[in-house]
Amino acid sequence: MEPAHYQKLYALLKSQIQVGNFKEGDLLPSENELSTTHKIARMTVRRALMELANEGYIKKVKGKGSIVCATRKSLGILSFKGFSEVVGAEYAAKTMMLRAPIEMAWPERFFYKLSPEEEEAGCIMFERVRFVDEDPVMLEYSYLPNQNLDDFCTKPLLDGSLFKTLNIRYHIDIESFEQDIRAIVADEIIAFHFKIKPLTPLVQIYRRYHTNVPDYFVYSLIYCNTEKYTISNHQ
Repeated sequence: MEPAHYQKLYALLKSQIQVGNFKEGDLLPSENELSTTHKIARMTVRRALMELANEGYIKKVKGKGSIVCATRKSLGILSFKGFSEVVGAEYAAKTMMLRAPIEMAWPERFFYKLSPEEEEAGCIMFERVRFVDEDPVMLEYSYLPNQNLDDFCTKPLLDGSLFKTLNIRYHIDIESFEQDIRAIVADEIIAFHFKIKPLTPLVQIYRRYHTNVPDYFVYSLIYCNTEKYTISNHQ
């Protein structure tokens, strides 16, 4: 089911607040500006802003406009460090493996361009849900080129950490990453994992990790549930 225009704008603005593009106290663009930029009616813009106001993300101030007022707890999952290291330092974090690592061909229309060597090697893929204080906040699909990763599919991750496993077992260190962040709404499958309603706004992240091994990259497709927590790049 295609989300309505107001839901798309609501999801976009909410994600921009969640990732810090609009910070607490910032003024959102006016209804006229949003209407012109997104080529939608002002009534549609007004409905999207009403949804944000009802959830406490903005407040309407006469003579000024829509001011960001979200003050929810923030998770530093946009930072370079892994989930376990960042979130586990402050919250009770846990991981549930939905699909154990398997060897497979790369998905069609993969979200990053792959080299011929990566294409030929295939990948190891696994799927996890990450929790904070029993709340599911992240659904992550991880993809590793299937090169020199003996026994990866037959042994559990060390302390549930991909980064630690790569470092200790395979001497692969994550050195940096690039990411693409966008606003989407949950389909039925993702909504089921997060225990939310379909069409609930989410943050989607495509990520490519650079390692100390030349031309070896690790990839992730991540969905973030921001109903209870904002996300940021603080560590």
